[in-house]
Amino acid sequence: MIKNYQIQVVGKVQGVWFRKYTFEEAVKLNIVGFVRNEQNGSVYVEAEGIESDLNQLLRFLEKGSPMSKVESVNYELAPVRHYTEFKISR
Repeated sequence: MIKNYQIQVVGKVQGVWFRKYTFEEAVKLNIVGFVRNEQNGSVYVEAEGIESDLNQLLRFLEKGSPMSKVESVNYELAPVRHYTEFKISR
């Protein structure tokens, strides 16, 4: 069953290639949706896929990119939106 996770990642997650690494991991896990920087310095990820793959993405986000420092990762379930690919939003 496909699920949608709305994820907020807080910490030093902008300017450290976080979106690029998240994009690569999502594609590897067959997850669709998007990742974007937020004005408050966090990163927002909307991800759709099989729950086990989404949970793997959450574990990846807790570590982040090599130069990032993740303080917290929070998510909630949301209605499925039927994305067709994963994108980096600007």
